[in-house]
Formats: sequence, structure tokens, C-alpha cells
Amino acid sequence: MQGRVDNLVRGPQAFQAVRRALEDMERRQIWPTPLNLELWLHYLNEPESPIAKEIERLLKAGEPFTDSTSETLAVFLPRARLNDEIRDAGAQLSRELRNVSSAIATAQKSQEAYGRTLSGVGEGLKQAHEAPVVRELVKNLAQATQQMRKVNASLEKRLQASTLEINRLRDHLEQVRRDAMTDALTQLANRKAFDEELTRLCGEAAETGDPLTLAVIDIDHFKRFNDTWGHQTGDQVLRFVASVIGRVGAPPRLAARYGGEEFGLIFPGDPASRVNVLVNRIREEIASRALKRRSTNEDLGEVTISAGVAQLQPGETMACLIERADTALYASKRAGRNQVTNAEAHAKAA
Repeated sequence: MQGRVDNLVRGPQAFQAVRRALEDMERRQIWPTPLNLELWLHYLNEPESPIAKEIERLLKAGEPFTDSTSETLAVFLPRARLNDEIRDAGAQLSRELRNVSSAIATAQKSQEAYGRTLSGVGEGLKQAHEAPVVRELVKNLAQATQQMRKVNASLEKRLQASTLEINRLRDHLEQVRRDAMTDALTQLANRKAFDEELTRLCGEAAETGDPLTLAVIDIDHFKRFNDTWGHQTGDQVLRFVASVIGRVGAPPRLAARYGGEEFGLIFPGDPASRVNVLVNRIREEIASRALKRRSTNEDLGEVTISAGVAQLQPGETMACLIERADTALYASKRAGRNQVTNAEAHAKAA
């Protein structure tokens, strides 16, 4: 925890804040897991924060607060483990860079000493008139050359080892970054990754004029699966829908779990007309599958989705794009669900 909440739980009002959070969670029938308690402290004490607004949206929508929901919301929290991993990898990287710098400095000193030896030999040869003197100069040169070879071999070995370690650390940091941007349940991008990518792509589309289309997808009557079969079966449904969405949302597109049973699909370079076709294919594939409960093999009934599609308009902000896609999604819901609504067509019809 950080900021206001961090100060709160370390001060004299900590017990009062925790009691308040637990009472509110009990009233709403939210399990008092450590993660949920952390989420609720932010929700109650930082009402304007992104996490508080997302929790409020879920509560108003009457969505169940499952373990998978908590994990989705956790992306908004500072993750101590993630910070520790990044900090440790950064410290190791700094050590390796210091080692490399030290090895290079040693090699430079050896090069300078070798240069002085060569210079001395050159001067000695100019003045030498007797064979023993020349032999001594040549001997010194051979010894200096041998020492230089050892230094160079040591430097090369050190650089090779450091290169391998730096590459390992780079791969580790990349994996940490991917984990921080991935929804644990569905393995799609999470809300943080979605927001960052949509922000970036909206900026690019504004500069290039290329089309950018957003699809927002929601599982119809998802609460029924949780209430009838339990949250584990609900998670099974989420993973199934995510697997279908993920195939269509492969790079350069982005498929993300937007929150709860809602998904976002970003289509850079695709106009809304093409996205309508692709999202309808997703809808048809999901509806055509006969899903069974894994533990008992019971038929879960039909799984369907509703979707809203909106293409970025000139001068439009990301927030407006999301709002229009959401409006189109709810139009699909009101029209009977299991359908895709185009925001522009819906606006004209209205």
C-alpha cells in the first residue's frame, strides 16, 4: 500500500480504518481475504482513485466479487513482490556494469603500461650497440606482450560472462513486465496493459490518420453461471471466452480482460466495418460451443456475448471512444443480447 492508505494503516487510526473496511465488506458479503481487505482500504479511503471507481462500478452493476475479480483489480495496487524483483534485478545489473567498468579500466592501465614498455624498448634499440643489451630488450618486450595477452584474455572472459548475465537479467525483467501486464485468470492483457496500449494507439492514429477501432465485449447473464454452478465454473466460462477472443486479438491487435466478465479488443488499422465481421465471428463461435462443467460434465447451457464496436473519430479522446463503445454494448444488451452493435450506426438510428 502507498500514499494515503499506507500512512493510514501505520498511524493511530489503523484499527478504526480496518474495522470500517471489514464492516463494509461483511455488509456486502465480500470475503475478508488479505487482498480484498487491501482493495477495500483503498476503496473507502481513496474514493477518487482508479481502483475505487472500478470497485464502485462493479458494485453498482451487481457483479459478484470473486477471487478472479480481486486479482483483476490488483493490477491497480502497488505490488511489493514485483517492485522487489525489479529492484533486485536492477541491483544485479548495476553490479555487472561495475564489474565490466572495472575490467575495462584494468585493461586500459595494462595497455598504457604496455605502451610505455614498447616506447622504452624502441628508445633502447636506438641506443643499443651490443647483442646482450638487445637480447634483454627483446626479453622485456616478450614478457610485456605475454602479460598483455593474459590481461586481454581475462577481459574477454569477464565480458563474455557479463554479457550472459546481463542478457539473463534483461530476459527476467521482460518476464516480470509481462507478468505485470497479464491477467492471471485468462492470460489476456490486463486493464493496465489495455489502458496503456489504447493510449499509445490513439496517439498514433491521431498522427497518421489510420483507423483504430475498439470492441467492448461482455458475457451475457454471467451472474447466472456463478449463482448456479459456483465461481469455479464461472472462471471456466471466463477462460473459455477469453481463449476465443485471444485468437482474434493476436498482435498487432490487443485482447484484454477489461474487468469482471468484460473484455476489450483493440484493432489498430482496422475500420469498424471489418471489426464488426470479426467480433460477430467471435460471438458465433462462442454461441456454437456446448460447454460442460469440468467437475461433473453437466451441460452449462448456452454461453453468449454482447458487444459494442466504435471507431476512433478525428479529434476524439480515448475516454470518448470507450464511452461510445460502452454505449453500443448496452444497446446490444437492451436489444436482446447475443449481438454486436456498431456505435456509429446506433447513433444514426437514435
